[in-house]
Amino acid sequence: MASTSPLTAPGRLRSPASALTLLLVAAALGCDLWFRVSQLTLPLLLAALVSWALCVWGVPRLRALKVGQVIREDGPQGHLSKAGTPTMGGLLVVPVGVIVGGLIAPTDERLLAVAAITLAFLAIGGFDDWRSLTRRTNTGLTPKGKLVLQALAALLFLAWGSWRGWFGGDVGLPFGWVLPLGLLLLPLGLFVFLAESNATNLTDGLDGLAAGCGAVVFTGFALELMLRGHSGDPAMAGFCAAMAGAWLGFLGHNRHPARVFMGDTGSLAMGAALTAVALLTDSLWPLLVMGGVFVAESLSVILQVWVFKATKGPDGQGRRLFRMAPLHHHFELAGNPEQRVVVGFWLASVALVLLGLLLLP
Repeated sequence: MASTSPLTAPGRLRSPASALTLLLVAAALGCDLWFRVSQLTLPLLLAALVSWALCVWGVPRLRALKVGQVIREDGPQGHLSKAGTPTMGGLLVVPVGVIVGGLIAPTDERLLAVAAITLAFLAIGGFDDWRSLTRRTNTGLTPKGKLVLQALAALLFLAWGSWRGWFGGDVGLPFGWVLPLGLLLLPLGLFVFLAESNATNLTDGLDGLAAGCGAVVFTGFALELMLRGHSGDPAMAGFCAAMAGAWLGFLGHNRHPARVFMGDTGSLAMGAALTAVALLTDSLWPLLVMGGVFVAESLSVILQVWVFKATKGPDGQGRRLFRMAPLHHHFELAGNPEQRVVVGFWLASVALVLLGLLLLP
């Protein structure tokens, strides 16, 4: 079945993916019309069209390489039919966002640093996906091995940023409050890199879920960076718009029923890019609020494990706080169709972005 772009496909205007695309394009266009220095619409649209077109070319080649997703047996039984769907789709779209975003301000060294850490996490995720595929299991690298590689990449980024003097040591909070951390910002940054990248990874469990939420949060970041005083930060805002566009283009192939999954290749890179931008622009608070869906997904797993262990009896069984973790599976097993859960999480992300814009540091 031929692919159609959510931006141009006839009869698809009312689909959730098309509605989300129009909403984010309208937000970018409104920002550009309001602020003369803003340049969000062009990189968003360009990255969306290029990533969509690249997926048209690349998805059949991923299928030919037999890089089909291995589905976990202990997950929802309805997902077993997804086995064999091509994965590692992040390889097709993340570089598009990085390149288009980098063209916004080629002389801005911060964009080079963000691109480097994003591609580093893409490589880690790609290695993990490849090992999973070659072993025909749902796991590739060991959790410890993956964390070590992520930590090493994050430490290099933090060292680079410290050497260039990009980190001020303060964390901006709403109502003019400031949290002075000084050098403690660096270990916090390391924690956020690990937590955010793995949170976006956990969110990638339903068709279009992580891609849609990621596009919303990146757009929220772009708007937030332009709404600040002193003409905002057009370079970093444009990069975020390009990353949002890349995920919108991918969503044209990843919406239900997905023809390709992003894999760890895409989800780890998404979290790393968000964290890098947040650290370089004093946007840790907006990341926490706007990325609330990612936080909730991660916390659901942590709480599920903690409650199970705390209530485990002599038979080795414990209580479960959720029907299944991450959180999206809880709602899915409650009888909600997959598409309804996904759209609900998208709407939650939109609401959290609006809240984040209201509570700007």
